[in-house]
Amino acid sequence: MSRRQTDRPVLAIIMMMIAVAMLVGMNTIVKLIGPDYHAFQVTFLRNLVAAIVLIPFIMKDGGFKALQTRRPGLHLIRSLTGLTGVCCYFFAVQRLSVGEVMVISQAVPLFVTALAVPVLAEKVGWRRGSAVAVGFLGVVLALGPVREITTAALIAVLGTALWSITILTVRMLGATERPATTTFYYMVFGTIVGGLLQPWFWLTPEIETWALFAAIGVLGAIAQLLIAHALKIGEASVVSPFNYTAIIWGIAIDLAIWGVLPTFWTIAGAAVITLAGLYIFRRESAAKQE
Repeated sequence: MSRRQTDRPVLAIIMMMIAVAMLVGMNTIVKLIGPDYHAFQVTFLRNLVAAIVLIPFIMKDGGFKALQTRRPGLHLIRSLTGLTGVCCYFFAVQRLSVGEVMVISQAVPLFVTALAVPVLAEKVGWRRGSAVAVGFLGVVLALGPVREITTAALIAVLGTALWSITILTVRMLGATERPATTTFYYMVFGTIVGGLLQPWFWLTPEIETWALFAAIGVLGAIAQLLIAHALKIGEASVVSPFNYTAIIWGIAIDLAIWGVLPTFWTIAGAAVITLAGLYIFRRESAAKQE
């Protein structure tokens, strides 16, 4: 791609913000559907619809040739961690406020930076290391007093850790694989595994609920493609910080739909996690320039 194609920061930022809004909307629909439908069933239907949505993009990107891969093992790891991570998020958002889950999910850059040392053999200086430690304190703040920490909140943290591993594998796959290919394998794997689990979790949805499940799949697929293309035409250090707009969306939706205001602990944790994450992005950008 030419420099003009790969250096379009404004368009990249707009695409990232739209993608984040779609992902928050997807989680909101999951909460509206409610905990009667198990997170495994929600994830299965989401992946099934998303895989169907991605077929035209795969055909446009080269058809079956686009599905050729040299790294099936890495695709398997990415799919396993991504599938489990999304299930954790859906389980949590069914039981917590959308804002709470969005705040916890913003710890992904912290986990990615910490895990990049053993997984990718990256060097993390004391500044970024300190920012990661402070960011994790923000996660503890967001969870609230120890006596009030719920199982759903801990599962959201687990989902964040698993999704961080997914991000690292996507980085590794990005050297040889196309974004649509990586996303398609993930959705297909999730559909197959989720389908095998349905005899234990399936609950036939009402007619109107089918439309909500379809919306979850469409939003998830388009958001993934937008993020991939945003990172292709804009620098990650410029685009990625706008992922934190998910916190604003989550809090606004909680207030608008359920009349729920964020707690002091949620706001405090969000502030610390965001500042730590932004500092990490800044240091990574400076390191690349050096």
